[in-house]
Amino acid sequence: MREPGVDRVRPRRTCLAVPASNPRMIEKARGLGVDEFFLDLEDACAPLAKPAARRAVVEALNAGGWEGRTRVVRVNGVDTEWAYRDVVEVVEGAGEQLDCLLLPKVESVDHVRWLDLTLTQIERALGLPVGRIGIEAQIESASGVAAAEVVATSSPRLEALVFGPADFMASLTMRGMVVGEQPPGYDVGDAFHYVLMRLLVAARAAGIQAIDGPYLRVRDRDGLRRVAGRSAALGFDGKWVLHPDQIDEVNSVFSPARADYEHAEDILDAYAWHTSSAGGARGAAMLGSEMIDEASRKMALVVAARGRAAGLRRTRRWTPPVD
Repeated sequence: MREPGVDRVRPRRTCLAVPASNPRMIEKARGLGVDEFFLDLEDACAPLAKPAARRAVVEALNAGGWEGRTRVVRVNGVDTEWAYRDVVEVVEGAGEQLDCLLLPKVESVDHVRWLDLTLTQIERALGLPVGRIGIEAQIESASGVAAAEVVATSSPRLEALVFGPADFMASLTMRGMVVGEQPPGYDVGDAFHYVLMRLLVAARAAGIQAIDGPYLRVRDRDGLRRVAGRSAALGFDGKWVLHPDQIDEVNSVFSPARADYEHAEDILDAYAWHTSSAGGARGAAMLGSEMIDEASRKMALVVAARGRAAGLRRTRRWTPPVD
């Protein structure tokens, strides 16, 4: 049985990577305005540091101070000698303080199903609600992209597909050395458009979120805004951030402008009134000079939901026309 009522659609505009082996960065992360943080036991931890980092993760989660943010731990890949101990020690030690596990290097439904089954066994053994802890699957290779559609539906715990650009670039032998940037010589479009769109379509078809990976030039605000704007325009829900200086920029890019948010709320109110008996039960109507219908409502729902998640509140209310 899965735990009923688990919210799998959490705000993830900014997802902050925090090295699990760095106590100073863990402490600093508590005061940062991100939607999600993940304590990283994988690439940010040297092999010899991983056992101590697991203990640090458990201590950090149990210490609290993460209110209002999604609490995630990135474990090591299933093909490593560390993955099993990562999952067991973190969930046994701090399962009640954990929202999701982030699984890297996902290339098969078997990877996600292994984690799902392992979580279920631990939850049952500890008496935790079965299915409450979610999974984020990181897609980082050609094989992972090829399996994206089936991975996206591999577990009811799955909450997001996450793009890993660095390993993906290496997997394809791209010539670029700047993670997230266009490879030198590629000047006819966007080298990442295909993979971003494929992950987005797979995620949306499965009803889960899509998260873009990091931009490693942490001081390049213009580059960050351009790259984040690309995935936000497609419809991605958020992006990884690696440094505090990137947080405000990415939060802004993945939040609707106030004018767009207010307009979306107006559409929802106007359409609800026009389709009611009081408004004439019309399927299409005018909002000022704009025709609105059911498709308009669906588009407005997306913008309004993202605005609310970003903390936007209405400054005015739409009122029905007076005959």
